[in-house]
Amino acid sequence: MSRPLTIGHSMPEVSACHGITSAVCALTTAVTAMEGHMTKFILTVSFAALLGATPALALEPLNQEAHINESLVAGRVGDTIRKTCTSISAKMFTVLSKMNDLEDYAREKGYAEADVKAFLKNPTEKARIKALAADYLAKAGAVEGDEESYCKVGRDEIAKGTLAGSLLRSWK
Repeated sequence: MSRPLTIGHSMPEVSACHGITSAVCALTTAVTAMEGHMTKFILTVSFAALLGATPALALEPLNQEAHINESLVAGRVGDTIRKTCTSISAKMFTVLSKMNDLEDYAREKGYAEADVKAFLKNPTEKARIKALAADYLAKAGAVEGDEESYCKVGRDEIAKGTLAGSLLRSWK
């Protein structure tokens, strides 16, 4: 009669009938060894993930991140031009694509979605982006109340291939 097979780290004492018990014992030993390797693997992956998350802790404030702010200002410039100049409209598929690209960029940098949404809804930040866009438009030659000046700035942006220009289409 054989002793009961025990699963654990030590090799059980067995006597085999047709070698089945020995095969089960060898399989148990192999599984135990694999568990040790998997534990090391999981710990290594967890540690690497923790290290990968560390840069997110050192992110600069969203209102100081250059690419995000420049993109938002360009979007505001394009939006102001299209609302002011009747011969210019938005390329909506391009606008949506650029918005998705910017969201992906923010995620890749490690910004939390909740933080980005809070930043975009913040009245102070909205006013700051609006003021930067108005300043940009004024320096480019747009004059409040003069539709054609906005149209000219829009056509110039399109011709230069700027981000704001890539969002616009001129019918003139």
